[in-house]
Amino acid sequence: MTHIHPVVAEVTARITARSRPERTAYLHRLDEAAERGPARGRLACANLAHGFAASGPVDKAALRGTVKPNVAIVSAYNDMLSAHQPFETFPAQLKKAVIRSGGIAQFAGGVPAMCDGITQGRDGMQLSLFSRDVIAMSTAIALSHDMFDAALMLGVCDKIVPGMLIGALSFGHLPTVFVPAGPMTSGLPNDEKASIRQRYAAGEIGREELLEAESASYHSAGTCTFYGTANSNQMLMEVMGLHLPGASFVNPGTPLRAALTDAAAARATAMTTWGESYTPVGHVVDEKAVVNGCVALLATGGSTNHTLHLVAIARAAGIILTWDDLSELSAVTPLMARVYPNGKADVNHFHAAGGLGFTVHSLLKAGLLHEDVRTVAGHGLWRYTTEARLTGTDLTWEEGTKRSHDTSVLRGADAPFSADGGLRMLDGQLGRAVIKTSAVKPEHRQVKAPARVFDDQADFLAAFDAGTLDGDFIAVLRFQGPAANGMPELHKLTPALGVLQDRGQRVALVTDGRMSGASGKVPAAIHLTPEASLGGPLSRVQDGDLITLDADAGVLDLHVSPYDLDARESATADDSRTFGTGRELFHAFRGAVGPADQGASVFPTPDHLENPDG
Repeated sequence: MTHIHPVVAEVTARITARSRPERTAYLHRLDEAAERGPARGRLACANLAHGFAASGPVDKAALRGTVKPNVAIVSAYNDMLSAHQPFETFPAQLKKAVIRSGGIAQFAGGVPAMCDGITQGRDGMQLSLFSRDVIAMSTAIALSHDMFDAALMLGVCDKIVPGMLIGALSFGHLPTVFVPAGPMTSGLPNDEKASIRQRYAAGEIGREELLEAESASYHSAGTCTFYGTANSNQMLMEVMGLHLPGASFVNPGTPLRAALTDAAAARATAMTTWGESYTPVGHVVDEKAVVNGCVALLATGGSTNHTLHLVAIARAAGIILTWDDLSELSAVTPLMARVYPNGKADVNHFHAAGGLGFTVHSLLKAGLLHEDVRTVAGHGLWRYTTEARLTGTDLTWEEGTKRSHDTSVLRGADAPFSADGGLRMLDGQLGRAVIKTSAVKPEHRQVKAPARVFDDQADFLAAFDAGTLDGDFIAVLRFQGPAANGMPELHKLTPALGVLQDRGQRVALVTDGRMSGASGKVPAAIHLTPEASLGGPLSRVQDGDLITLDADAGVLDLHVSPYDLDARESATADDSRTFGTGRELFHAFRGAVGPADQGASVFPTPDHLENPDG
């Protein structure tokens, strides 16, 4: 076995030590809940009768008895969203596969699934991040009936998978397998799509041409093919051992996809206390698995949203992950993939080049991943270096490729695109922020320029359309944090900022909002905390203040004396922007949500998280 990299070992040891009180308490709760035999056997007769009243005669007989495990199915299906539309037929397929494996399955509940691609720049985007915690609670409600011995989670996109995993970890004694649907086939090349978006922003083409390009890109059932949060989710579930090996990036509607779905059902049945390989999800998601997820995210140039989600997921398992941990791991993790927006390829090209099997193999060989972990496929991450294959109708896992088949898309850890993971933390007078540098050219990573302050992205876009954004500047977009308006993504700004940068202006963005997994070629300091609406320094920045953003040095400085800054009155948010389109229903969330560096979650935070290593 390859010796683990010293920084990976040190970060893992620090997380383990820091988390010991919470993790110990979490595992104690898990073990108390993990009684042998069927969960439904502990229900009173009236309770149990309610639990199978609508079942057919065969299922009812199985549920009345105590000789078969019962597997919960929780789904994010809806037929509007391409990534989740394939799940329509999965429950019936999974039920049959569980029965063939000696169990019984019930559809336990659905969770909401919204699309950031549809809500970009709209009021609905302010519900997006909060939907993660709603999904976590919905998952918990689905599992709350104490009827189940394992769970199958059907989810793909941005907040859905993190939310379902947080909910599943609240039932950490249940074995849980995540069941993906796969990406849509490749459409319009990503570099062409990006170029058309910028041409539209510059007024060179009309809406009809833009819509035609977007429709050619997002064209069928399946996950969008760029490497945003949805596909980063799939990568994380695989490398953290919650998918079956090779399951993430197989297209919907294919025989291999169907075989992997059946295999997930069989595996969930075998992992219950009835089987020989009881594997509760709370033991799969441990400190080593969390570190593996971080390293794989960094190595593949994944979504910045996971600087929020991984922290929140870890906390749900009693593990305290910090941005400093991510930053230290990033410094030693090589960037191995170039997938849009960090390159021209999409996830189908990545998968064909060697995909996650090659990625895991190379990172294990470099000592950057922990091999000795529990997974839904069994013990040891080496299982995830294999490739799923169909021989006739038989699903097998064969030894995966040991080389990349396209080094313009995927490279080994020994010959990467860059020496670090391209995700860095910024510190300075304005607070702490995250920046994704993997798509930012080196000559654009340092910007020192006066601030142009906006309190709404519509105001910035209006200034762009009016042609008043001239010269070098750093756009300060504030009151976009979780406590202000739910921390919406601000990806609508990307084409306009790209146009300005291409004109030769030195531009950057500083915001307490998000830029999503599609963070692109313009330097963007995002997730800034403390946020403006809670009185952070961002609330006192004025037009013309000189700001330095230096991604290489990890610096975000405001060139205003602390005395002068403290003397300024803080600006306040426009409260009218949190009403309408359902936003008023989330008032309690905005009041309870924690800061970005603690996962931006509404769930309680351990008291000592303010100084986790103190």
